[in-house]
Amino acid sequence: MRDLAGGFRYLLAGQRWVFGHGRWFGFGLLPGLLAFVLYLGAVIGLFYGADDLAAWATPFADGWSSPWLGLFRGLLSALAVCLGLFLAVITFTAVTLLIGQPFYESLSEQVDRSEGGDVPESGLPLWRELWISARDSVKVLVRVLLYGLLLFALGFVPVLGQTVVPFLGFCVSGYFLTQELTAVALQRRKVDLPERLRLLRSRRMTVLGFGVPLVLAFLVPLVAVLLMPGAVAGATLMARDLMPDPAADPAAGPRDGEDRADGHRPAAPAPGFGPPPVY
Repeated sequence: MRDLAGGFRYLLAGQRWVFGHGRWFGFGLLPGLLAFVLYLGAVIGLFYGADDLAAWATPFADGWSSPWLGLFRGLLSALAVCLGLFLAVITFTAVTLLIGQPFYESLSEQVDRSEGGDVPESGLPLWRELWISARDSVKVLVRVLLYGLLLFALGFVPVLGQTVVPFLGFCVSGYFLTQELTAVALQRRKVDLPERLRLLRSRRMTVLGFGVPLVLAFLVPLVAVLLMPGAVAGATLMARDLMPDPAADPAAGPRDGEDRADGHRPAAPAPGFGPPPVY
């Protein structure tokens, strides 16, 4: 529970940062607004076309009697909309970050600068950064799609599909949403995708504490756009603690996620929120 709360505090700290730096808040809104318009059109199309999609996918049920035909296709339509929303929440961040790469790169650097210490720079041209970001996002989205299809299938299981599956869906969404957001800061630190995933696995509960509330908030129209700048700032604060700079702080010891001499892995707190938990 303490790690979950720590992840949520990173999210709050990021929102406080952008609201305390109003110019950067407005700067970070622009990519989200563009992506929101695109996704809104896609979701509206899915909502109105879900019934036709269900009928097209189940021609074998054309001869079923009422009410079974309506119930069956109504359930499929609802599941298709839920799957679409699930994928929209995950891909929204990836697409928004891709559209707003220069915006969020600058915002993340400013967060690092305001917090002191080293301000890493990738040193890569913009086209190269966009290529790496797009390539890594595709790899992450393939993982998300596999989880999404599995959860979609499990949604047909009575009781389990209406209770446990939605909970797991939010956890999966939150985990990969955090991965996408922390990628902005970690990519500047020259941390590749496998290493990023390893770092997040080592702090799984903190990641869920950051990502799951954000996923829930993103389900409300326009909230995703308003929270994106603060989410990038909060993810940068998290990345700073996941990858502390030993040169800037000799007492920091090994990087987060690396074993200490006693075999334990130290946990770093959100900035300004007290000492790390003791395992």
